[in-house]
This record gives sequence, C-alpha cells and structure tokens, in this order.
Amino acid sequence: MSGILGKKLGMTNMFDSKGRYIACTVIEAGPCVVTQVKTLEKDGYSSVQLGFGERKEKHTSLPRMGHFKKAGVAPQRKIVEFRDFQGEKKAGDVVTLDMGLKYMGMFTDSAVTLVVGGGEYNKVGQEMIDVATKALNKAMDILKPGVRTGDIGQAVEDTVKKHKGKIFKIPTILGGHGIGYGIHEDPFIPNFGKAGEGVVLKEGNVIAIEPILTENSTAMNTLSALSK
Repeated sequence: MSGILGKKLGMTNMFDSKGRYIACTVIEAGPCVVTQVKTLEKDGYSSVQLGFGERKEKHTSLPRMGHFKKAGVAPQRKIVEFRDFQGEKKAGDVVTLDMGLKYMGMFTDSAVTLVVGGGEYNKVGQEMIDVATKALNKAMDILKPGVRTGDIGQAVEDTVKKHKGKIFKIPTILGGHGIGYGIHEDPFIPNFGKAGEGVVLKEGNVIAIEPILTENSTAMNTLSALSK
C-alpha cells in the first residue's frame, strides 16, 4: 500500500452536474518525510515510517530527537508506519502528492514537489525546490492576455540561471501544458525560450506552469511503473 499524512484545513462545498449540494473536507496532504525504513531481513517485516509537520526541538523528547537525527530530518509532529509501502524508499526521503481532478468534464492538475532527503543531499534538494518556486512565481507575475509561451519560458530560464544556474539544469523535453477537457492539451509551456516567441495566450486559456529542474545534468532514467 501507499500512504500520506495530512491535516484538515476546514470544510467547503460544491455542486455536482445535477445541481446536488456536496459537502467537502479540505485536507493539506503532505509533504511527508521518511523517518525510518524497516526491512523483512532486518526487522521481520517491511514498512516505511512517515513524519508530517515540523516542530521545535525544545518540544521534542530526547529519544525522539535521536530518532529524527539518525534519519537526518527535522523533528516531526506526527509519525505513522505504513506496511508494504510501494516503491523503494530510504530514510530522509520526502513523499509528495500529484493530484488531478475531473469535474463536469474538465480537469485540474496540481502537484506538491518532493525532496529526496537525508544529509547534504536534502539541502541541495531543498535549494532546487526554492529555485523552481522562484521561477514559477516569476512566470506567474507576467501572465496576462497576449503573453506568449516564449515569455514564460524566458522568465523561468532567467530565474534559474540567476539562482544556482551552474548547478541546476532545465530538461528541455519537459514542461507545462494547457489543461481543460483533457489532462494535457496544447500549448506546450516550455521552461526555456525567448520573449516574443511562441503561442499567444488568450483570455480564458488555462495552463499548468511546471518548472522542472535537474542537478548538474539533464540526463534522465525512466523507471518502471509501480505495481498496483
């Protein structure tokens, strides 16, 4: 099984296609930190322990602090163990949620980015997320009718080059996209480009801007899908 921790933010409501009122719970799901991994060979069963919600060290017991320091993560408010967790994990990994929703024939696309954590690599991963977030905010700042996809691409690329550009790279085959009646629609939203070029965005267009970075190299491996 897979699992993720979260907290309730509140309640809201929506109406379905037949006009029926539906109450909904709003949940902040993740990000979660892997605090311990158990294996069949060493512990008699396999599991992944996840932590959620950072807390101050002064509010954490000494034994629990030792547990978190061994995993190389900050103290967590809540930890839960999941048995038979899908995929290979190691202490310090950060688990995330990539989610889509279809409603009345249309799609949304939302993602929370993960850090592969533990020691120095966790720091580099966090820096990569910070740079990608700055690039996303820069791209959103220029959005308006008449903007071209090249304008967005240059905004992302310039931001990455300005912040750790010698370390973090942009894989040109990956990027954002239009979204609506299909989960991936035209136009392709690049993370590189030249202002004034590309497709002109019109009022009412819906797009997903997805700054995607790699460390040192743009080479990638395609992993086999996890069994369901």
